[in-house]
Amino acid sequence: MATTILNHPLIDHKLTIMRNKDTGTKEFRQNLDEIAMLMAYEVTKTLPLQNVEIVTPICPMTGKQLVRPIVLVPILRAGLGLVDGFKTVIPTAKVGHIGMSRNEETLQPEEYYAKFPSCLNNADVLVLDPMLATGGSACAAITNIKKRGAKNIKFACLVAAPEGIQVIESEHPDVDLIVGALDEKLNDKGYIVPGLGDAGDRLFGTDQ
Repeated sequence: MATTILNHPLIDHKLTIMRNKDTGTKEFRQNLDEIAMLMAYEVTKTLPLQNVEIVTPICPMTGKQLVRPIVLVPILRAGLGLVDGFKTVIPTAKVGHIGMSRNEETLQPEEYYAKFPSCLNNADVLVLDPMLATGGSACAAITNIKKRGAKNIKFACLVAAPEGIQVIESEHPDVDLIVGALDEKLNDKGYIVPGLGDAGDRLFGTDQ
């Protein structure tokens, strides 16, 4: 489908605050929430619409409404940090959850939790995760969501490495990818450079 790098001035400004190692949990969480609202506007601007006949206080008219319901699916646990911002912009959205962890023997991502609304097969599904590094967990999550019937999927992340984008584009060419900022690379430990550290730890204050 398409990969979009937002390069939005407000996102870049708030992301710089988040990247700073001296930024505390409260400020990190607040800026992530604000960025999520900005991203929600961009992620949803290509959703399909259909005509609907209504009557305003002045006259009848043909308006527009979304064709399908929207389901947010954060990848646990860092993806939870994007949910509130998206829900502020899309208060009618339903929320599913999927958890992925690495099998220490096979080194492959495995699902350890999943719960979805029943409308998944007829919804616009927005998969949320602040970081896209190697792309392994994201790809596995998208695969598992597809197995449950989802057909219209977009993946939204705050910061991505080129390697992760390439993996998503290769394994899931039917999924739109929306990225707040494209970083330089992965280092030899698989961390995004310059990145912002472990988003989950910084979001929940578990990095100490």
